[in-house]
Amino acid sequence: MKIALFAYSRQGCKTARRVMDFFEGSEIRAFTMERFGEEGFSTIGQPAVPFYGALFAWADVLTFIGSCGIAVREIAPHVKSKGTDPAVIVVDELAKFSISLLSGHIGGGNALTLELADFLGAAPVITTATDMNRKFSVDAWAARRGLYIESLSAAKHVSARILEAPVPIYSDYPIVTPLPRGTVAGDSGDMGICISYKKQNPFDETLLLVPPVLYLGIGCRRGITAEAIETAVSQVCQEYDIHPKAIKQAASIDLKMDETGLQEFCEKRGLPVFFYSAQVLRAVPGEFTPSERVLRVTGVDNVCERAAMIGAEKLLVKKTAMDGVTVAIAQEHWEVRFE
Repeated sequence: MKIALFAYSRQGCKTARRVMDFFEGSEIRAFTMERFGEEGFSTIGQPAVPFYGALFAWADVLTFIGSCGIAVREIAPHVKSKGTDPAVIVVDELAKFSISLLSGHIGGGNALTLELADFLGAAPVITTATDMNRKFSVDAWAARRGLYIESLSAAKHVSARILEAPVPIYSDYPIVTPLPRGTVAGDSGDMGICISYKKQNPFDETLLLVPPVLYLGIGCRRGITAEAIETAVSQVCQEYDIHPKAIKQAASIDLKMDETGLQEFCEKRGLPVFFYSAQVLRAVPGEFTPSERVLRVTGVDNVCERAAMIGAEKLLVKKTAMDGVTVAIAQEHWEVRFE
């Protein structure tokens, strides 16, 4: 994690060093007032707005050692969205309280506040309604599990409803733990939570949570463009109602390592891409769509299906060819755990 840490007095710097111990192993930028000259601390710059803004954009967590008022004044111009804002935690100078101020759920601020309080021997202060009422914090859970939240507005509505009545949950995956407090199993109604790799809306207002569990296998001709690959992948996803955020990674044969178009496609989508030798691909168990031409060129009868299945459990989309691109999609084993 990337941590920005601010202290405004000598006592604050002492407490800040304890907080730095808590975040050991993280990338930490610590700041204090120039007159203190504390070793390991940089000087808090001026003017304040651009200074704090740059750190607000850089950090995963901002921790202020001092009053909530200081923190609020400094971050206020930079707050944009609960989906993108970093967690902000305030600890008083004597470390009596650890306070979750911003992005308690998606940013992980509440969980960190509790852990930091335990480390410091401080009292945690959590004010979000679902946590206070010991109800399911759906956005916090989704963030911890790495699920994509389709609509922050729907997440807000679900969090409000869950305080008043049980909210149904539908899942394409087995739920292997008890349902969290404030939820019930269900697949219809005016509002609910859906956990799926597909674009679907079983409820009148659906909070769709998308786990990144799909592996994309790609074969392509020489000199293929990123645009051609994007078109092929997008069309396959549309045909099978696959949500693009469900795709976790891409893979192909090592003969394609120097394909600029493939690399650009993966970079644009933010996908790690893996390349395997023909020997590794041949060893993948299962029944695949054979091609004599592909076998002659690459030494393996099918690239995209075999590449997609490495590390996966089930082939969802068999080889689909389109304008010099072949696409296959497989799914890894995944379960829903509310822990």
